[in-house]
Amino acid sequence: MKNPEAKTFELERFLPYRLSLLTNTVSRGVACSYRDQHGISVTEWRVLAVLGRFPGLTASDLVQRTAMDKVAVSRAVKSLTARKLVQRDTDTADRRRRLLHLTADRGRPLLENVVPNARRYETRLLEALTPSEFEQLDTLLNKLQARAESIPSSNA
Repeated sequence: MKNPEAKTFELERFLPYRLSLLTNTVSRGVACSYRDQHGISVTEWRVLAVLGRFPGLTASDLVQRTAMDKVAVSRAVKSLTARKLVQRDTDTADRRRRLLHLTADRGRPLLENVVPNARRYETRLLEALTPSEFEQLDTLLNKLQARAESIPSSNA
């Protein structure tokens, strides 16, 4: 083996791998609830939640805010639009841009129904931490997010 570092690589201690495992485990934990109780996927939930918090985003803005794959976001928006949960409006300042909003009659009420389930799951998950540990985790996640955003992808 030309690179001895590869031989001693402990995947289970590799932070990106651990974060990915946690994300996938949490997503799997809520996916069934979202699908069975509300008829939406995790990706659709994320789009609804982001548009609920930041109305009037473009699809590109959504990709940036969610850090999700462009194709996955596009499919979710298409599905949510077809089900009249999200609407596309033409930007009055730039008619080429399409701004996304939750629909008042279906999208907003659905989000309001899903949020309590999401909060319950979060509460159950956070029972593993003391309030002090949660504050520390929040600080550390913010630091890691900022650092990850500052590292050019070509240097990975």
